[in-house]
Amino acid sequence: MKIADNTHQHSLSTQFRRKRFQFFLSLISQLPRPLHILDIGGTEAYWNMMGFNDPQVHITLLNLHTQPVSNTQRFTSITGDATQLVGFADQSVDLVYSNSVIEHLFTLEAQEKMADEIRRVGKSYFVQTPYRYFPIEPHWVFPFFQFLPRTARIILTRKFSLGHIPRINDPLLAARQVDEVRLMTINELKKMFPGGLLYKEFFLGMIKSVVMYKL
Repeated sequence: MKIADNTHQHSLSTQFRRKRFQFFLSLISQLPRPLHILDIGGTEAYWNMMGFNDPQVHITLLNLHTQPVSNTQRFTSITGDATQLVGFADQSVDLVYSNSVIEHLFTLEAQEKMADEIRRVGKSYFVQTPYRYFPIEPHWVFPFFQFLPRTARIILTRKFSLGHIPRINDPLLAARQVDEVRLMTINELKKMFPGGLLYKEFFLGMIKSVVMYKL
C-alpha cells in the first residue's frame, strides 16, 4: 500500500483527507440549502470517495480540462482558469472549495490572483494546501525536497520516479514540473485570505497542511 496514494481508500493520505472532510462537513452543516459549491480542481470521484451525498448541494467542478461526470444532477464540469474565474459574478457562489491546488500555480503572483478570485466570487471558502515547512514534500514524497537547489530537484525528477511524480527524462518538462509546485507558508496564506480562519493538520506533532476558510 502506498501511504501517500490519495486514490487508495485506506492510504494515510486518504485518512487525512477524510478527517479534513469531516471538519468541512461540520462547517457547511450550518449553511442554508440549496447550496452551490464551486470546486476548483476537483473531481466527482473525490466527492464520492468522501461519501458526500447531500441532494441539496450542487457542485461545479472547474479544471483546466473537462472532468467526466456521471451524476449530472449533482455535478457540473466546466473548464477554466483558477486565476481568472470568468463567468462568475461577484459573490455568485455560496462556497468555493479547493483541495491541494493553489500550490500548483508556479508563482506567488498567480497564487495571489487565485486567492483574490476565490474571495471575489465566493460568499464562503475552504482552501487547503500542504504546508511548506513539513519535512516530507508531499508530491515527490522526498525529505526536504522543497529546500534543495532547483538544479538538484530537476536532476532527481529526471532520474527517479518519486511519490506522485513519474520520472521525466526531458529536461524542459522536468524543470516545468519542478517549477509548477510552490509550497506556501502560513503568513502568505493569511495575507491572501484576510479575515479568514486557519485550520492546521498535524502529523507526528508537525504541521502537515493548512486550510484557510470563511463562512
